[in-house]
Amino acid sequence: MATPLEGIRVLDFTSLLPGPLATLILAEAGAEVIKIERPGRGDEMRSYTPKFGADSVNFALLNRGKESIAIDLKDPGARERFLPLVQGADILIEQFRPGVMDRLGLGYEALRSVNRGLIYCSISGYGQSGSRAGVAGHDLNYVAETGLLSLAAPADGTPVVPAALVADIGGGSYPAVINILLALLRRERTGEGAFLDVAMADNVFPFLYWAIGNGMAAGRWPKPGDELVTGGSPRYNIYETADGQFVVAAPLEDHFWEAFCDLLGLDECDRDDASDPEATRRLVASRVAEHPADHWRRRFARQDVCCSIVRTVREAVEDPYFRERGIFDRLVEGDGGGTIAALPLPLAPSFRRPDERLGYPRLGNANSRLD
Repeated sequence: MATPLEGIRVLDFTSLLPGPLATLILAEAGAEVIKIERPGRGDEMRSYTPKFGADSVNFALLNRGKESIAIDLKDPGARERFLPLVQGADILIEQFRPGVMDRLGLGYEALRSVNRGLIYCSISGYGQSGSRAGVAGHDLNYVAETGLLSLAAPADGTPVVPAALVADIGGGSYPAVINILLALLRRERTGEGAFLDVAMADNVFPFLYWAIGNGMAAGRWPKPGDELVTGGSPRYNIYETADGQFVVAAPLEDHFWEAFCDLLGLDECDRDDASDPEATRRLVASRVAEHPADHWRRRFARQDVCCSIVRTVREAVEDPYFRERGIFDRLVEGDGGGTIAALPLPLAPSFRRPDERLGYPRLGNANSRLD
């Protein structure tokens, strides 16, 4: 069966994470992705460590199955050499600051004149308009300015650096793919392309749906460490075990809570977590701390209580459950002949290209396309 994006050509002007992950998803769904890079250095992520062959493992994971053209876009003849590729492209994704592509003669209006059906996606921190459009930023800035980081904190209000790049991926990569696919569907009906303004900061707000709703509807703006999903409830919390590991307990619904309390041996009078949530949390913490993690792992395995033991990344990757799901079966080939597992992506298996083993592009490996 043909992949959904077979025959679709993508010109990828992005670097680092948000854009490359978006185009990786498109490539895995069958699109032909041509990465446009600076001569000599290429995507900055090539230079990261650790290495996987000549380039970084980060670059290899995010650019599996793509091609690379190395060209100086500031060169006076670059635009003319590039236009034939634009004429045959379906999608262009760029991640420069607003205005850069226009100055290079490669903005949407300029390219729309040579390709009416081009879907042009611009990913930026704060969008293509507004007073912050030209401001530099990274994931940590976007989650700070949208309020998300304020809730990633204990009751004392001191935020911690999130382990997940929520704005880059959830605010940049995924919305880009969603809007590109919607634009492709509309183009089938109208023949018209589209300009897509994907602002990572804007797209963080859906992650705060409950906080915004509580504030707007009830005037109850959330506080760190004080809400149902931020540590304010004993039903959604983290507890240390006797051997210094951690139990994640999320028995939110009453039937899960009752089963959890049964496992802990809590008396009926101690199960009311509404009147004094902190007292209940302390009691649960003391019961969990009586036994090591393996004890709780065995107990949880026999009950539906929505509880887990916190794992390291290595433990999670080596978990037989994820292995049996096959999410690490695909491989990235290094230029030295070695392989590593490809990045698991949110695509149904039937939508992914059949290639189990694919390499990543050496800088400029597709420059012949410009001849």
